[in-house]
Amino acid sequence: MRRIAILRPEPGASATLKSALQLGLDAFSLPLFEVVAVDWVAPDPAGFDGVLLTSANALRHGGEALQAWRGRPVYAVGAATAEAAREAGFGIAAEGDQGAVRLLGSIEPGLRLFHPCGSDRIDIGESKQVITSVPVYESWAISAVPRIARLDGCVALVHSPRAGRRLAQLAIAKSTIAIAAISAAAAEAAGPGWERIEAAETPEDAALLALARRLCNNRSGQ
Repeated sequence: MRRIAILRPEPGASATLKSALQLGLDAFSLPLFEVVAVDWVAPDPAGFDGVLLTSANALRHGGEALQAWRGRPVYAVGAATAEAAREAGFGIAAEGDQGAVRLLGSIEPGLRLFHPCGSDRIDIGESKQVITSVPVYESWAISAVPRIARLDGCVALVHSPRAGRRLAQLAIAKSTIAIAAISAAAAEAAGPGWERIEAAETPEDAALLALARRLCNNRSGQ
């Protein structure tokens, strides 16, 4: 069985690694980014109906200013984000597991939603809600990734378009590496030249690991 390389930043890398090991996969963590907080000014919660959370990183790095929003319902993308919100004392109004666009399409139109997010984020596009996105964290590329040659011959998990682009810059033997991407956008961002590249059926870790398992067990990806 081939090894799986987990490239997402901590603490997500450790969570994915734990899930992979529980599935009996041979995995290791090799983060390409570090997530850090940024200075931000919180809007007045009185002007909003709820909070849109697309990543638990917003809760980890948003700081004390987020506490003023605990009385507002949360619309969370992904089970991990929803669980982190509950642990932080927020109430969940809706939870989606197939991306922000699908979640927004399933909830009431016209809602005014505050979206604490990363500085490099996927464009949500037009929605029937009024969304105010404010960056509260950012991902810094690790300039010198140690032991990058460990990726050769592995299945690499790509959790974002930015990670796909960064991997394409760093990889030494691209033609030996298979990519399991969290989305079609992440797969496209990685570009050509890989042994094989596929996107998960849904943008969540369980689907991504299922894809990685298949690529590990069959080198041709068939």
